[in-house]
Amino acid sequence: MTDDAVEGLVTLQERLVNLINQLTIPLVEVSIVIQNIIAPMLETLEEHSQKSGVELPDEIAKTWPIADQISNEIQTSLGIDKILSVVDNDRMDILETLIRVTMIETNMNVLDAISALRMWEHLARTQLSNVTSPGQLFSPFEIPEDW
Repeated sequence: MTDDAVEGLVTLQERLVNLINQLTIPLVEVSIVIQNIIAPMLETLEEHSQKSGVELPDEIAKTWPIADQISNEIQTSLGIDKILSVVDNDRMDILETLIRVTMIETNMNVLDAISALRMWEHLARTQLSNVTSPGQLFSPFEIPEDW
């Protein structure tokens, strides 16, 4: 990995941490934005991978495993339409724009971008697995001190 690539990843990390903390973005909103960015990038990458015959590493192609899954009771009590009616779309747009602009600004390649976002996805999924009530989805996204 080149110095420019590392610098781009550090810039993305710093900007994400600062914005999420500054806007106190809820867990559900961070999760949705991360997924909305990874999915189309991964789809394009998989198409390219199939055409070129190169297999993607699992850490890029698949979500990283977490210790606990969201309980079935919580999953059934969470109506996606209800959740989506409560999220702050403007805040989510700001977060998504920050990620996309940073990736473009730093000339981040797709593999590096997905890899960086997989870390955030894993953190979000870990927090989601600890949710015990629908209201906890809207608690602030928690970023570890050493993140």
